[in-house]
Amino acid sequence: MDIDPSNVVVQLCARGIEAEMAGRAEEALSLYVQAWDKRTDGYEACIAAHYVARLQQDLEDVLHWNQESLLAADSVVDGRVAAFYPSLYLNMGKAHEDLGHRDEAQRFYRLAANGLAALPQGRHTDIVRQGITAGLARVAGGSMSSY
Repeated sequence: MDIDPSNVVVQLCARGIEAEMAGRAEEALSLYVQAWDKRTDGYEACIAAHYVARLQQDLEDVLHWNQESLLAADSVVDGRVAAFYPSLYLNMGKAHEDLGHRDEAQRFYRLAANGLAALPQGRHTDIVRQGITAGLARVAGGSMSSY
């Protein structure tokens, strides 16, 4: 997963993450929206929309921005976002779950699980795997095997 730290959208999102982690949600959202406004392609749109989604208060808005991120990823043809898909699908699953769309949530959690093999071992993959396992368990109403 190569992310160019000199990219202006990436820089704005990095500053947003710092603000978010420091408890400055309004500042973070402003930075994420600036990143969205400065996007020039699907890759940048995918990243910016992902972060905008994180700080939405309305569940429909969370779904909308996660859909924007996934649609943007689908428009990238050079493989730069290939490793993003399990996380994007996980976010779509959670958004659908929160809205009570259990079948759609399960479908996206399974898509996320199917993409795990393409991810490198590491903390990010472990977090995504745990999210998928927990999401599938919640929408199934019981425990599911781990991925």
